[in-house]
Amino acid sequence: MNLAKATAKYEAWLGDQVPLLQDDLAFKHQEMRLAPFPFLRATYYRWAQIWRDACAAAAKALHVLAVGDLHVENFGTWRDSEGRLIWGINDFDEAWHLPYTNDLIRLTTSATLAGMTCHAREAAGAILEGYLGALEAGGRPFALAEHHPALRTMATARLHEPEHFWKKLRACPDAEAVPSSAIKGMRRSMPADGLQWRLVRRRAGLGSLGRERYVALVEWTGGLIAREAKAMVPSACAWAEKQKISAPILYQEVIDCAVRCRDPFVKLQKRWIVRRLAPDCSRIELSALPKERDEIRLLHAMGWETANVHLGSARAPALLADVKERPRGWLLDAARRMEKAVLADFALQ
Repeated sequence: MNLAKATAKYEAWLGDQVPLLQDDLAFKHQEMRLAPFPFLRATYYRWAQIWRDACAAAAKALHVLAVGDLHVENFGTWRDSEGRLIWGINDFDEAWHLPYTNDLIRLTTSATLAGMTCHAREAAGAILEGYLGALEAGGRPFALAEHHPALRTMATARLHEPEHFWKKLRACPDAEAVPSSAIKGMRRSMPADGLQWRLVRRRAGLGSLGRERYVALVEWTGGLIAREAKAMVPSACAWAEKQKISAPILYQEVIDCAVRCRDPFVKLQKRWIVRRLAPDCSRIELSALPKERDEIRLLHAMGWETANVHLGSARAPALLADVKERPRGWLLDAARRMEKAVLADFALQ
């Protein structure tokens, strides 16, 4: 099945799950054509369809509750229940039971396609070293207040001018005919009852473009706060695997079991993922990082955080044994295979 046919079939399947916003879908298709990295981010359904064949040896691995759509811009910060700034994986829309190798291969592939300056071999080495380190330690979340100064500097660079974040949200168009279930989810997440808010439509991300995404904006005790509700569907893996029965949405399960300082505002409510939005509670784009940054340290942390997630559903000794039995260079080889496949699809748009 070629890319055009896969896209049409996936979007038809998606439209059977939730209402689709056609203008957002058209924007997604436009963004896909810009460069290989946004193409990768926008087409997880294609990855899910082809990666096992392209990486047959690497795909024979222990299954975990995986991120699925992991890449170098699927990391961000949030505040835990103690108000501490936490860094980690930001989005679990495509969570699915997969070989643990899927997340490592996709993360490594994304580092190359995103234009990171380190060599692909260095990227693969840093990611794998971080992953192994976390397995040996039993996992450990990234609380930035007292540890990880280099990572903290990279993660907080975008927080110096929070006005831009709120200006962008205020500029979102007003939302109409917002489903009552989305409104109920956002209301439950508010800090007080009876608040009057403005509802807007938000266009964000790439993989989820086309699905409904609403934000409630309200002035509260001297400043603006925001809550988002995003429509959820099962992972694209359910489509790629041609599941005939109703597939589960695993977002809540993966964040509940991972080695993680949880964001107390993120919760799956019916078919909506509800979360707090703020300058310190959002995804980090590579362009928002300081120009002078330690990419190897960053990729090492990303590998470690990947293990934090996998340890929620698999035992560290079993994962360690599987990784250590693999031939030298397996991750780089698999990532290069997937890079070649992604670039071939990108060229055929």
